[in-house]
Amino acid sequence: MTGVSLGVRTGSYGSLQNGNVLPILVRRPSKALLHNPREKERGFPFICRLLGRGKVAMLLMLGLGLCLFVFGCFTVYKGGNITSEIEDTRSYAITRYGILRPRGVVEDKTQYSNSSRMTSLTSRHRSTARPPPAPHSLSSSKSKGKKGHFPIWGHQCDHFAFPPPPADRRRTGPRPCPVCYLPVEQAIASMPSSPSESPILRTLTYVHDKNPIEREPHGGSDFGGYPSLEERDAAFDIKETMSVHCGFVKGSRPGYRTGFDFDEADLLELDQYHDVIVASAIFGNYDVIQQPRNISSEAKKNIPFYMFIDEETEMFMKNASILSSSMRVGLWRIIVVHNVPYADARRNGKVPKLLLHRIFPNVRYSIWIDGKLELVVDPYQILERFLWRSNATFAISRHYRRFDVFVEAEANKAAGKYENASIDDQIQFYKYHDGLTHYSRNKLPITSDVPEGCVIIREHIPITNLFTCLWFNEVDRFTSRDQLSFSTVRDKIMAKADWSINMFMDCERRNFVIQAYHRDVLEHMPPPVVVTRRPGPPAYTNRPHMRNHPRRGRGDKRSGSKRRHRVVGSVMNHILI
Repeated sequence: MTGVSLGVRTGSYGSLQNGNVLPILVRRPSKALLHNPREKERGFPFICRLLGRGKVAMLLMLGLGLCLFVFGCFTVYKGGNITSEIEDTRSYAITRYGILRPRGVVEDKTQYSNSSRMTSLTSRHRSTARPPPAPHSLSSSKSKGKKGHFPIWGHQCDHFAFPPPPADRRRTGPRPCPVCYLPVEQAIASMPSSPSESPILRTLTYVHDKNPIEREPHGGSDFGGYPSLEERDAAFDIKETMSVHCGFVKGSRPGYRTGFDFDEADLLELDQYHDVIVASAIFGNYDVIQQPRNISSEAKKNIPFYMFIDEETEMFMKNASILSSSMRVGLWRIIVVHNVPYADARRNGKVPKLLLHRIFPNVRYSIWIDGKLELVVDPYQILERFLWRSNATFAISRHYRRFDVFVEAEANKAAGKYENASIDDQIQFYKYHDGLTHYSRNKLPITSDVPEGCVIIREHIPITNLFTCLWFNEVDRFTSRDQLSFSTVRDKIMAKADWSINMFMDCERRNFVIQAYHRDVLEHMPPPVVVTRRPGPPAYTNRPHMRNHPRRGRGDKRSGSKRRHRVVGSVMNHILI
């Protein structure tokens, strides 16, 4: 056909050009693809009209939440400010976070959860451990120093592993992690039948001096006997028979006219034989007594719990009707200490913490926890996990962040834990007299020089008794910050004897103890905020109640008719009420 002009859309505004132009077929884009920007702008309002603004907002929030969840799942938990050098040696620095499967053992597909206290931070990542294998699959061996039955292959925690805790930006500090414990009955059955062998040292006796004399400045105290620097250095030369200073020097029986004295009835109690004890202390009314939880009936029957307190704490507990004539508070058997040797309550607490083998001469195993801690796992399970399973005789957790003594000393000074000059003197003495150096990879398999000393798990044998005696002598001579002297004593003994310490992860410690605040902190805390609900609006008011909507943008402005209908509807609702 001629004389007919075809309109071709050439401009963005859709203008037509008239002229003799050959017909051109223009392919319109698919509506589903929405390639045209104008059609894209129409797509979102169409979805909003179809679903409603509220549903669209909900979908956007769900999408954002899904993205955050996926991001959190792939976030790697760093666990603390550990340098890349130490983090690279994962076979040591992350010991017992996961146990490698031995050769020849086929992993069982059936798994079950066997972690004690799963907090909300790890509840979404359940720890698993394989069920106990058949009895015939267990192979036993008699490890060095152990004369009991110890399954090496086939232990039900061999394949225990757990994912890293989920990242939580609101909580960046230390937190507990899952730990694989045996059931209480199996833990009790795994207790060694005889004491572990003490390397080199067989007989350890203690110095007795009724009139100790201070021969050197800063040489200790009357209670510790003022050991000279020569005697201090000689005590690190491990021999088969040794006699060292170890507190209680003024008497033959610790607690009887030696300073840090006990009542006669308590002395008889402390001389009794026990396989396992749990001990703690509160001096200067510094802490609030915490009751253990999740303790088995066997542990309640066979394991005594001892709490050492001074006269000041005793008076407070009696006035508060916490302590009665039975001298028991829950599971704790209260032992009152008289004639405390130090004016500093924290230094008095080091006596039972480090010298339990002197107070309890007939005990095989002990668990020490600071007075601010609450025990939430059975003692038999703790001993099996951190001593018997690894054939260790001494276990203590390492600090969750710091592993260098020099860094720990600066942190103590910054926090005002002790006099800065005294801390500097101690570190300088260790540096120039004992050769203390910064922690490095050269110390591996030692993973840290700084312990978190609020929990000590130990077997009472001569070598561990010597270690805690010499550790106490350092606390008696220098500052009461036992974290500063730990590595010096440990390294000197390890240089002479084939002995080591199980320094487990701090997050594992936080699995079986819960830390509370000191009493002075609790007393200065503000009272909890009481949330009160306001009464609802009256049933009828003269003025119509209009809701205050948040300010909207221009694109979200509603028409006047819609607002008018909303106001009218609100008025009608009040009239009907």
